[in-house]
Amino acid sequence: QVQLVESGGGLVQAGGSLRLSCAASGRSFSSYGMGWFRQAPGKDREFVAAISWRGVTYDADSVKGRFAISRDNAKNTVYLQLNSLKPEDTAVYYCAARQYSSGRYATDYDYWGQGTQVTVSS
Repeated sequence: QVQLVESGGGLVQAGGSLRLSCAASGRSFSSYGMGWFRQAPGKDREFVAAISWRGVTYDADSVKGRFAISRDNAKNTVYLQLNSLKPEDTAVYYCAARQYSSGRYATDYDYWGQGTQVTVSS
């Protein structure tokens, strides 16, 4: 069992930056693939970025070159650096985990955090 707690969201102007954190409880964090998803009001949850348990990263085309995912296994934490933010990045951001796996779809993950709100003003 893994519990995930996101933090770092907030209100930022367009062009600004934020760093989201997702702290995981439980053992064997290094064996978990981690993903970030987001959901805007009235829209489906969409994939943002993921990092495999081996450290391979991949992200959505909509955030490529602006967002970066990383992990610190010693701290049981995965990060999402958000740069050059746009109003369309406004959403609740969720982190997710699955042991020895990761992917671009919500069904690829077993555990989810409660989400953190990111609001980008124009």
